[in-house]
Amino acid sequence: METGLRGKRVLVTGASGGIGSACARAFAAEGARVFLHYNEGRERVESVAQELGAPFFGADLTREDEVDALFAQAREELGGLDVCAAVAGQWPEEDVPVWRLTLDRWEGAIRGNLTVTFLTARAFLREVERNGHGNLVLVGSTAGLFGEAGHADYAAAKSAVVHGLLLSLKNEIVRIAPLGRVNAVCPGWTESPMTRTTLTDPEVVRRATRTMPLRKMGQPEDVARQVVVLASDELSGHVSGQVVTVAGGMEGRVLHADAE
Repeated sequence: METGLRGKRVLVTGASGGIGSACARAFAAEGARVFLHYNEGRERVESVAQELGAPFFGADLTREDEVDALFAQAREELGGLDVCAAVAGQWPEEDVPVWRLTLDRWEGAIRGNLTVTFLTARAFLREVERNGHGNLVLVGSTAGLFGEAGHADYAAAKSAVVHGLLLSLKNEIVRIAPLGRVNAVCPGWTESPMTRTTLTDPEVVRRATRTMPLRKMGQPEDVARQVVVLASDELSGHVSGQVVTVAGGMEGRVLHADAE
């Protein structure tokens, strides 16, 4: 099916990660012109950039000046932006209950997920204001829908992204772009560099998949396909403010007995 993304100018944040790099490849496969962001993992993003023939730029998205520099460079390289896939985020791997959670870790998770997404969205909407059009796809997490014990900081940040921020942005974007859209994708457990260490533990996988009818881990490509669909006016031109969950049917309850 035609996505209408050929020639569109797309910024993918967090393109050095598993989901981000999969998004970059998926957009490129549709003929889009992609610009890759990374913060850490320069070698990984260089490999993707070489594969796709795409420019890339490093920036700490918790810093206003570096976000502005990223978008300025993307605008210079591509001549403007039509789509932004806001993938970048941080998942603190250590399981820490709230009563042991330090303020530093809490604030780090908020900055690394909510603030990063806010600054990215703000900068992209400034591009939309220039162009009069544009689509934004946020990447949240099922932790923001169901919570995640031991990661309340991350869950709270992602919940804010896919509720308060998303639902405000989809109403604001039309003030500057009548057909502009903002949507979100919430991956569940997905094999990526961010989770690979955790998902080597069979017990973690067993417990995670007990809440899923499809008892398997997601792949970055599963998420990337949904990001592309939401970015496409041809496939989702009347869809805005929606959250697509890519998590094998995950629910906030156990579906499978331990013995299975």
